[in-house]
Amino acid sequence: MTLWKQRISLWLPVVLWCAGIFYLSHIPHLRITLYWWDYPLRKAAHMTEYAILARLVTRALRGSTTWSTGQIFIASLVFVVFYASSDEFHQHFVEGRHGSPIDVLIDLTGAWIGLGFKP
Repeated sequence: MTLWKQRISLWLPVVLWCAGIFYLSHIPHLRITLYWWDYPLRKAAHMTEYAILARLVTRALRGSTTWSTGQIFIASLVFVVFYASSDEFHQHFVEGRHGSPIDVLIDLTGAWIGLGFKP
């Protein structure tokens, strides 16, 4: 497999997952349920989607860089914070949605858990 095909195979899942997050963020008034547990369920979904994103970024970095495990861990978390921040900014422009710095922290927590708390 050529180098560019290998990199595409590593980074395409990251791009597709980010596109999926963007798509969900663009749905006006998104709710999972009308019951009281909607809020904690949505926050658990936030944590899960960003845990998966952090794992995908880590996989892509391991296969496309010579960075140490610690550098990859930090870079993955930084990527998640930037993407989560851009996602929350995007939600300011979607009817019935709002951006929240708390959600960025929830996303970061999900990523950290997804990476096993350590490099």
